[in-house]
Amino acid sequence: MVLLDPDNQESGLNALRSAADIAPVELVSGAETTNVAELLENPNASVHFEELGAAVVEVRPDQRHALVTTAEADPSIIAAEPERMVYASVITAPEQAPTEFFPSYRSDEEAVERHTQAEMAAAQGPVIDEEKWTWGLQAIRANLSGLTGRGVKIAVLDTGVDTDHPDLVGRIEDTASFVPGETVEDGHGHGTHCIGTAAGPASPQQGPRYGVATEARILAGKVLGNSGSGADGQILAGMAWAVASGARVISMSLGARVRPGELFPLTYEQLAQRALERGTLIVAAAGNESHRPEFVKPVGRPANCPSILAVASLDQSLMTSFFSCQAINGMGGEINIAAPGRDVHSAAPGGGYRTLSGTSMATPHVAGVVALLAEVSPNDSADGLKASLLAGAFPLTQPAEDVGSGLLQAP
Repeated sequence: MVLLDPDNQESGLNALRSAADIAPVELVSGAETTNVAELLENPNASVHFEELGAAVVEVRPDQRHALVTTAEADPSIIAAEPERMVYASVITAPEQAPTEFFPSYRSDEEAVERHTQAEMAAAQGPVIDEEKWTWGLQAIRANLSGLTGRGVKIAVLDTGVDTDHPDLVGRIEDTASFVPGETVEDGHGHGTHCIGTAAGPASPQQGPRYGVATEARILAGKVLGNSGSGADGQILAGMAWAVASGARVISMSLGARVRPGELFPLTYEQLAQRALERGTLIVAAAGNESHRPEFVKPVGRPANCPSILAVASLDQSLMTSFFSCQAINGMGGEINIAAPGRDVHSAAPGGGYRTLSGTSMATPHVAGVVALLAEVSPNDSADGLKASLLAGAFPLTQPAEDVGSGLLQAP
């Protein structure tokens, strides 16, 4: 992965061509998706994503030293990092079932109004009763919000989507697959579930409402294969497409584990900054590698980037889920906010539904709320949306290392 100076991209590519003998570069502009997956798989081609100023280049072992040397010497090349694999962040066998729920309310209101809001939340009945709304929607007060995310674009970069799901037909504005040999159809289930949580309908065909932003415009980008894994290049391709397509928020329930003390990936961080400048906020799953209380693991990549919002998972008791990662590493490795991620009901391929757990399930709750905030303040910058999101969180008793600003709350 090569990060270029956005104002001098061609100079950086020319330096790589001459000094590192990289493969011929194929330019991808704007929201273009044609043949991108195949180009990423082709060992005889490199791919340049002009929108974000990044490239994925094929490098033979004997070229690596020349590439690193060139990147260090040429000011038009900001970073060059090895491509890694990333994975869907889901727990398939939840443990330690939660026992009780505490009604929540926003923390930025006057005391008397907060008391009223708490009574309103409690008046909805026990959260375990999911006849009308999932427990997650009740916990974040989406059931008390009149906002729908109308007109706001949410991009979910994941394993694709069931385009024929009755709850999603007519809601999906655009799709793109960046996985070689696979269409955008979801052969895994993870992506459809996450899209459902972020932007499922107000009145699903069956069961309780499970979607946060019920009238948001959905961009479904397939960056993980049906096996649930994908390469960094596919993620970068999806990010470039989503930004060029006008997404106000990109939801990435994916990642890779990091070691204690490991730094965040500079390429992802710079691309997230460039996305923010273009009005797009990126939220990502913090990771599921912990097994509390025995041990906790650091926030994974790319959620560990300072400019990407890292989302932790909560149980129905509003306690940190046993699998949720923690802010162990330094700058960028923090948790920003926490959201419902345990036993989350949402859409499944084939027109059905299923319950999953993971920081993956918490992340699209946050993406949906960002869409609601963007509906209220369409002219807000991405940094402004982020500030509103964090300011509206309800403080929890857990340390910030586990939950960041606290429990996500819908406006």
